[in-house]
Formats: sequence, structure tokens, C-alpha cells
Amino acid sequence: MPFIFSQTKIKEVIMIKAEKISDNRGFFMETFRESFFRENEINVKFVQDNFSHSIKDVLRGLHYQKNPTAQAKLIKVIHGEIFDVAVDIRKESSTYGKYVSEILSEQNHKMLYIPEGFAHGFLVLSKEADVQYKVTKEYSMENSKGILWNDPSLKIKWPINSPLVSENDMKQPLLKNADNNFS
Repeated sequence: MPFIFSQTKIKEVIMIKAEKISDNRGFFMETFRESFFRENEINVKFVQDNFSHSIKDVLRGLHYQKNPTAQAKLIKVIHGEIFDVAVDIRKESSTYGKYVSEILSEQNHKMLYIPEGFAHGFLVLSKEADVQYKVTKEYSMENSKGILWNDPSLKIKWPINSPLVSENDMKQPLLKNADNNFS
């Protein structure tokens, strides 16, 4: 099987490890196969691929799109290493305000599946990182929202205290004040 699927501490967020087949020429691996994902309860249709290049200590997030254009995401690091975070923002969920964090890298070949109803962000740990992610809805400026990356109520243990954060991400609200229509 080209993938190993495992639950995280929030069962809807799924860690996926891709199998790498190596020889003296390099390696090959699958990063998505619909039938295997469906068999492992990831039954979504991806409609857009995104690519991000960032330097060390850049923090992107915490981002989400609210309904009706909420996105599930499949995160994969092509080059480098990141500290990846998914925060449950479904107001009536037993894990509301809790988060999952994972190290994703070109070496460990792990991917993180993040369903709708979660905010996502990552911090670059390596000199540079290239991150590719699939999403289930196209980008919507109108529904693009965020939460302050260092909201004290979330208690995220970021590996550094002073990341490089965009002006837009510095202005995001706390979770309790976020424009969020997930229940």
C-alpha cells in the first residue's frame, strides 16, 4: 500500500505517510490516490492545488474559509521542514479550540489531511520550505478568514516566539471574535 493512514489526537485530522520507492536513480512516491483515500474515510474532491515558498521562521496562518466555501486541505512539504498546525474551530465540537501539530518534511514524507472546520497554519523550521496543498473549494476572498497565530486561548506551542508574520496575519482576531460559521 502506498500510504499509511493514522489518526491524530483530533480524530478528523489524519496523518498520512507516503511510501517511498528508492533506487540508484532517486525515488518515486504517490502523494494522492483517490481510491485509497476514500477507503480511509477521506472522501473529498480536491479542486485546487496551492504552492508556497517561504524562508526560515516564516509563520503563515492561521487561515480558513468559512461556509459556503469551506476547504478541506491535504498538506505536503516538497522541500524543507515545517511545524504544521490544525485548530478545531467547530463551535459545538468536543475539541473546539484544540489543535494538532505535526512536523512535515521532505525527509519524513508525511502529509496532513485537515477537514473543513479547522484553521491551518505552519512555521518554517528549515532554511527554506516549499509546501504544496490540495483544497476542496476554490479560493474565495469574501470567505477567507483567520485567527491570530498566537491567540493565548489556543495554547499552541510554536517552536519559536518571534516568527516572521505578515501584516495581515498580525491583524487577525482571537478565536472568540473570529468570523466563523462552523458548528
